[in-house]
Amino acid sequence: MKTRFSSALAFMRRPFPLLIALCLAVFAASLYSQIVPEPDLNAVRAGEEFRTGIQAYNRYAYNEAIRAFESALSYRPGEALILDWLGRAYYKSGLEEIALRQWERAAERYGTGRDETLLALARIEAVAARRSQLVSMAEASRFVEGGVFPGAENDVTRFRQPTAILPCADGTAWVVAYTSNEIVRIDPNGVIRERLRGPLGGFDRPYDMVRGLDGRLYVSEFRGGRLSILDEAGLWQAHVGSKGLKSGDLIGPSSLTVDDAGYVYVVEYGNRRISKFSPDGDFIHNFGQKDGLFPGFLSPTGIAYLRGRIFAVDGAKKAIYAFDTDGIYQGVFIDEGLDAPESLRLWDDHTFLLTDTRRLLLIDADSAIIREAGLAGNRNTRIIDANFDQNGSILAANFDANEVAVMQSIDELASGLFVQIDRIVTENFPEITLDVSVSDRKGRPIVGLGDRNFLLSEGQGETLAQVAEQTLLGSLDRDPRVDIVIVVERSGETATLREDLAAAVRDIYNAVQGTDITIAGIVSAGENPERERFDPATPSSLTVAARGAQASYSPRWRFDSAIRLAAADLFPLAKKRAVVFITSGNLGALSFEQYSITETAAYLKNANIGFYPVLVGQNPVSDDIEYLAGTSGGQITRLYAPEGVGTTVKSIAGRNSGSYLLRYRSSLPSDFGRAFLPIEAEVYLLERSGRDRAGYFAPLS
Repeated sequence: MKTRFSSALAFMRRPFPLLIALCLAVFAASLYSQIVPEPDLNAVRAGEEFRTGIQAYNRYAYNEAIRAFESALSYRPGEALILDWLGRAYYKSGLEEIALRQWERAAERYGTGRDETLLALARIEAVAARRSQLVSMAEASRFVEGGVFPGAENDVTRFRQPTAILPCADGTAWVVAYTSNEIVRIDPNGVIRERLRGPLGGFDRPYDMVRGLDGRLYVSEFRGGRLSILDEAGLWQAHVGSKGLKSGDLIGPSSLTVDDAGYVYVVEYGNRRISKFSPDGDFIHNFGQKDGLFPGFLSPTGIAYLRGRIFAVDGAKKAIYAFDTDGIYQGVFIDEGLDAPESLRLWDDHTFLLTDTRRLLLIDADSAIIREAGLAGNRNTRIIDANFDQNGSILAANFDANEVAVMQSIDELASGLFVQIDRIVTENFPEITLDVSVSDRKGRPIVGLGDRNFLLSEGQGETLAQVAEQTLLGSLDRDPRVDIVIVVERSGETATLREDLAAAVRDIYNAVQGTDITIAGIVSAGENPERERFDPATPSSLTVAARGAQASYSPRWRFDSAIRLAAADLFPLAKKRAVVFITSGNLGALSFEQYSITETAAYLKNANIGFYPVLVGQNPVSDDIEYLAGTSGGQITRLYAPEGVGTTVKSIAGRNSGSYLLRYRSSLPSDFGRAFLPIEAEVYLLERSGRDRAGYFAPLS
């Protein structure tokens, strides 16, 4: 008691100003608590979950991202930004219907007229359009001029009088310039990237150019009366033929085509015939002269090969005739509805593209029905050749106007480009790296873009500003690396084909040796799909993994889960990637128990993973397998097909994703890693554009 009293007395003896200070402190604390309320714990927890979701999304862990965003919404129901990102995660998971619902809710919550609302609605329109139509270049849409690549600009000659277009897989195209005796390669912006002038003496009026099965290039030289062979890179190798009338000679060689065995067919305008050569240039035979059945050519122009037949155009007769590859006349394909037809190109197994003065005509290869796709240039225009490029446009060689017209679908011009910021890497903040994918309204990748096609901005609203030090690091499609995961069907049927399964994997292994293709994993599609262990450098371990344990085979094998397991392994790897599915051709009763076939197809397509089935046994391929291969851009082959499994596997290297890697330096304050930092990517290509807005968190500091 005495101690307490002494303490109290001592306190009372302290200086009076100290008492006043203590009282003021208590009053200030009371006043602060009234002005600044306690933190909103729900908002704090929602923010933590949102951050977790963003980080998971950028690690390709989309299921984890979905759980985190759903958790964030439980604390902040109806938060537009969280709904938007939840839709993104569902979209990447192939659950497009759920994604669309989240984006619709986000657009509603953002409110009318806001930029975020417009972006969400554009995303909804693009995804919904893809889900409602089949992909076809030669659809009912009309094509109009969306740009022009002039042969001369500011008194500078770029090329003179183009006669042929040969598109390349990287989005560029070779343009044969007849009068300037050269071949130029232009990118999607019309920039000339390369010039070919042929051998030491140069080309002598080059007219057409085609690509052989092995990648070699063939160029017809109209005045030179010969055919030039170039390697895949465009380096001249040899001449074929010379001027003359006898077999093997050429007079006025013009249009070219290649059949599925690699033979080259040359239209001879001067000799009014077609000559056939081997891939190495050896003369085989010629045909098209007048005989008992065929009346003979008057003015042969275009030529195309399709399904074992040669289709040849006669400009004077305004007709197209059909022959077999031995030159045997098979009849008239079209003899009405044409004005002055010239080049004939093949788009797919069902459609030709024909130039007819200034008209671009699409012709059904089965019914011969003609549809006008569009008009190029003015009334005095002469379009000698036209071809679809890799980005869905028609490039038309306008000889008289000395230009290449870029014809684009009206639908594509109206809908623009579909741009997605797929991943944001922040570990070196303020240096930021973006993975941006660009496609058209049907999901076809847009390739060949350059730095001028991209504009990055950061911030939001009125504070949105162009980023500093924007750099296009390159197209990820140019990366030669390819990754595949092999999925092996463990059904009752394949249980009796274990040696065939091993043979398929062995063939795949042999095919990828010496290439940039890597076998990244083997997944057993059993009742409980799992990854098989193997040594990539040891063929025997691969075949053991392919055979699997006898107990892993089951009538309750799971296809959808196995595909997702394989795809998850591919996400962080190369952009050129595929699932190679070794199968009996039939999918089991539980194949789509957890995820539907449309969800599985969307999962593969949205991740740009090709589906490549390899059939063992003698079963016909099921419609479901054909559908998945078709929608993902894959290819079906049989184990013991003449072309072999290796050809199919190597074709994966030609896949495009339309993905680009960009880097910039952020100027936004990160609040020590606690602030959500918005970034926008806008892409322009001639008359088309598109944009996406995403965001990230800098590392905590």
